[in-house]
Amino acid sequence: MSAGALMSLGMRALTASYAALQATGHNIANANVAGYSRQQVTLETAQGQFTGAGFFGKGVDVTSVMRAHDAFLTREAAQARSLAAADTARLTQLERLENVFATGEAGLGYAASSFLNSMLDLSNRPYDASTRQVVLARAGDLATRFAAAGAALDDRQQGVSAELRATVGEVNSLARAIAEANTRIAAMKGLGQPANDLLDERDRLIQKLSEKVSVTRIEAEDGTTAVFIGGGQRLVLGGDVAELALTQDPSDPMRMAVGLRENGQVRPLSAQLLGGGTIAGLLRFQNEDLVDARNLIGQMAAGIGHAVNAQQALGLTLQPPLGSTAGPAMFAIGAPQALPHAANARDAFGVPLTTVTLTVTDAAALQASDYDLVPDPLGSGNYQLTRLSDGLVRVVSSGDVVDGIQIDVAPAAQPGDRFLLQPVGRAANGFVKLLDDPRDLAAAAPLIALTDPANTGTVTAASLQVTTSPLPVPGATARITFTDDLGNYNWELFDGGGALLTNGSGTWSTGTSVPAPPTDINGFSLTLAGAPRTGDVLTVEPTPAGAVSTNNGNALALLALRDRGLVNGLNPVDAYASAMSRVGVRVQGTRTASDLSGAVAAQADQAVASKTGVNLDEEAARLIAYQQSYQAAAKVLQVAQSIFETLLQTAGAR
Repeated sequence: MSAGALMSLGMRALTASYAALQATGHNIANANVAGYSRQQVTLETAQGQFTGAGFFGKGVDVTSVMRAHDAFLTREAAQARSLAAADTARLTQLERLENVFATGEAGLGYAASSFLNSMLDLSNRPYDASTRQVVLARAGDLATRFAAAGAALDDRQQGVSAELRATVGEVNSLARAIAEANTRIAAMKGLGQPANDLLDERDRLIQKLSEKVSVTRIEAEDGTTAVFIGGGQRLVLGGDVAELALTQDPSDPMRMAVGLRENGQVRPLSAQLLGGGTIAGLLRFQNEDLVDARNLIGQMAAGIGHAVNAQQALGLTLQPPLGSTAGPAMFAIGAPQALPHAANARDAFGVPLTTVTLTVTDAAALQASDYDLVPDPLGSGNYQLTRLSDGLVRVVSSGDVVDGIQIDVAPAAQPGDRFLLQPVGRAANGFVKLLDDPRDLAAAAPLIALTDPANTGTVTAASLQVTTSPLPVPGATARITFTDDLGNYNWELFDGGGALLTNGSGTWSTGTSVPAPPTDINGFSLTLAGAPRTGDVLTVEPTPAGAVSTNNGNALALLALRDRGLVNGLNPVDAYASAMSRVGVRVQGTRTASDLSGAVAAQADQAVASKTGVNLDEEAARLIAYQQSYQAAAKVLQVAQSIFETLLQTAGAR
């Protein structure tokens, strides 16, 4: 073997050692770069040369520089990050939403309680103007709190829309960057060597994208990666990009929806199919948490407002002429609404052919829920109504009453039509105090109950509740005469001139009212105390004009609303406490989910780092080993050079 062969061996060894040192140095330099994958030189033994004495090795060849990469771990880490980002985005919004449900004196429950408690002073001093002014002030505070809560929820919706808009912009920017990286990687594929740093860059981009929206990636033979979202919708294919677009939700224009823009058209994406990522978390908050919060507050506003207005209408104000002016509504309440789907059949002017009208018939029965109304799939001519809060499905007809709401459809809906019903969703936003004049408070009841002085029993009127406004027979007097000691009685109704209009009979017992339902003498219900005797008489007559200012019958009825189940069976304070509890439980549950998904994402990142990351201790050890290898290779060259010089000297001596 010549000295040249030995020199060639030394040069190959020197080149291999230098390449390894270069890769190690690159690893050390990028140790703190996020997403960088450790690189390593791949070496192969050069094919030996045959001689009569056997095969002599020709050294080593540098074949490639490969990066440490695990496709499975990378996909798992991306998916874990996506879920963690969704939970974090939702938790952030829920924590902001929790501020709307303030506690203590800043809360809606306190405002409702203060307003209804002010009726106690009104019942004690129905004639006092300052007391009436305090009641109106408390009513104004309650209205302001409801309106502020509704506005705060609208602000949260606007905040979500702004974040969605920004996130969609980031997704489109990342998608374009991934497509550009694909193009560059595909161009370098023909060189026969992997573009490690470009591959790392693309992986980093896909990781960032997965934090915005859950992605699926498929590797192509040309080195490009196709990225799909929303259950298989193409976002990046080679160098082509389909942009995300933000549009109005077709069911509710106040909410936002996400779609893919292709060929000038936007194809909507189902929020449920987006999986994880910030966009999915924001959409879930918008479509579930924010809707539920709006309905909880709206249910309270509708329940309290309608009950107070109804009781106001049953009383008498101090407006002249005294004794004849019924109480006007104290509050305006946001009306229920039925929103037609964007795809519903419309006329040439874009007006929906079918209109759905909602009317509150029983505010206490209203549910904190939206509803979905579609024509009955069975073709019965009726409609399928789905309560979205719990998925309860019912078949209804136009004019039916469900959960305290009458649903009227005119004309009949077209096949494929869909309506989103929001009975209480906007109730708080339209909650306004209507009364400014203290005299408009209806503290007096239109009827009073009197016992005959000649009665021999102990029967008295414990309470008198007016149930109808206006009274069926204004100005009429009802007389109740007990016919025995067992509670049997006859009743008579006389007009203002004393003429008998109608009569009847009944039986009273402890715990029942007079008249016993369903009998209605003149729009009132009388609760008795004591024990009647034969011949005892009670009279229910119009409140005299002179007694209106001191009568507190309706003020007591307004005070009683404080403890009545106005909101789905709960009094106002308990209803607000229940709403706060529901929101608090949701926040806590989401916080737990966020902690868990964050921990899983951290573990997944650690698994990737352990496989592909740079360990400086290991690199330092490799650096020493490659340094020694380089020095040894240099020594081979030195020896080869010495031999070559000796040969030259020997040849020259000859």
